[in-house]
Amino acid sequence: MKYYIIAGELSGDKHAALLMQNIKQFDKEAVFRGFGGDNMQKQGLQIVKHIKELAFMGFVEVARNLKEVLSNISLCKKDIKDFAPDCMIFVDYPGFNLRIAKFTHSIGIKNFYYISPQVWAWKKGRIKTMKKNLDKLYVILPFEKEFYANHNMAVEYHGNPLLDEISIFKTSQMGKESFLKEIGLGDKPIIAILPGSRKQEIKKMLPVQSSLIDKYPQFDFVIACVDSFDEQYYKQYIVGKNYHLVFNRTYDILNVAHSGLICSGTATLETALFGVPQTVCYKANKLSYIIGRYLIKIRFISLVNIILKHETVKELLQSLWNEEDLEKEFKKITFDEEYRRRMQNEYSLLRTQLGNAGASNQIAKSITDKLL
Repeated sequence: MKYYIIAGELSGDKHAALLMQNIKQFDKEAVFRGFGGDNMQKQGLQIVKHIKELAFMGFVEVARNLKEVLSNISLCKKDIKDFAPDCMIFVDYPGFNLRIAKFTHSIGIKNFYYISPQVWAWKKGRIKTMKKNLDKLYVILPFEKEFYANHNMAVEYHGNPLLDEISIFKTSQMGKESFLKEIGLGDKPIIAILPGSRKQEIKKMLPVQSSLIDKYPQFDFVIACVDSFDEQYYKQYIVGKNYHLVFNRTYDILNVAHSGLICSGTATLETALFGVPQTVCYKANKLSYIIGRYLIKIRFISLVNIILKHETVKELLQSLWNEEDLEKEFKKITFDEEYRRRMQNEYSLLRTQLGNAGASNQIAKSITDKLL
């Protein structure tokens, strides 16, 4: 079978790659083409556009790059026609993917959507379009199945793929001491800094996150980097000297971390699943934030708090994202043992709610069963 698969962000690239790996177990003749990243390429994706060229986030950022976005949509439609896939697999990235899904539905291609758009937070009007254009939606958050049932849409929930990815990591990982030795670190506790994977995130997160580095020499600060950017790009935003840049090893970093300063996104859930006390941070373009607050109807931004339905991890957003408030929260997640213990107990409840590992394999089987 021929699969056209589209992921537009780093987390989607990882989820899609694992799904592709599992599809190949059920369909030995599988051929993959589409938009994605390095992880998908390693699984055999014939790449049309790399995620490095796709990751625009926020109303203002998308508007600024509208010409490129529209060009990518046109390119994608033409390439799909030329490739003539047996199905489409859309991975998150809703602003782009739902437009393509409408097109592929109109020309008779089966549409499978993996990782739901966050319509429970905003743009519920998309549900009508999704019902019309998708053959099946696979959700990865436990409350989403009930949400869609209340909107008369049948979806499948098989668990969260992060459980698969972390399980694979823990089975194959090199060991904490070996990793620390490899990156030149010793006995000091590790503070993980995850500034995000997009330019605008790194620019806004890293200067404040790194403001703690020289204030706390008893820790080693390790910054999780992505290879979309080089060392010099990160260094221009870093305050302080006692830090280590580590590329493409986020799970290794979280596996040894004492606490973490985490940019909002999938990373907040990953950090929780590693049991690392964290402070969540985010600052959007001011106009994007104003528009977002008007449209978005949820109390929290981090997946940890959204799933647990109360504030487990502190969210420092917009005006709260400053050095003073960050240091206050840093002291709690790093030195206050009772605070740390409460957060880790909540993480255990979160892990229970997510269910068992195996989502990627079950979704791959579901998709191939519908095709073969």
